[in-house]
Amino acid sequence: MKLTQMITCTLLLAGAAAAQDVAYNFDQQADFSRYKTYKWVEIPGGHQVDELTTKQLTDAFQAGLGTKGLTKTDSDTADLFVGYQLAISQEKQLNTYTTGGGYGPGWRGGWYGGAPTMTTGSTTTILIGTVALDMYDGSTKNLVWRGVASKTIDTKAKPEKRQKNINKGVQKMLKNYPPQKKS
Repeated sequence: MKLTQMITCTLLLAGAAAAQDVAYNFDQQADFSRYKTYKWVEIPGGHQVDELTTKQLTDAFQAGLGTKGLTKTDSDTADLFVGYQLAISQEKQLNTYTTGGGYGPGWRGGWYGGAPTMTTGSTTTILIGTVALDMYDGSTKNLVWRGVASKTIDTKAKPEKRQKNINKGVQKMLKNYPPQKKS
């Protein structure tokens, strides 16, 4: 299956039992108290996905940004321009299996023989989905905040589970927005 088809079939941040890995960074000179509105923008060169995934991600981000006091607008005078980028990477997982009884201590301190042991190995490809949310100052066009979330993709997850994982990842990502400056 091609990588683009895999993106269409799966949803970023939908996955196995492991939690999302989340990180953020921000411009320490930016005054986040003045940001009240945002406008969606497309990041040039960003990876495109199917309409269902785009809608689910956008809806989750809009809900999360709304809880942070930001209001969506279509005006070019928005305080923030917001966009996201997607990526999928592949990692190899090594699986080893050992069979047989081996040798060990026996009755009265003696040794007894067991079946010979055999170790076999295999590798599995794991897909990791990453989404980065970028916020640019509307007047300077400089990047002022970036959040990134990564998670193993479960290609068999049901739509409800995928949406739940997206919502959870967005909530974790936006937990530290607006950033609190240390005095």
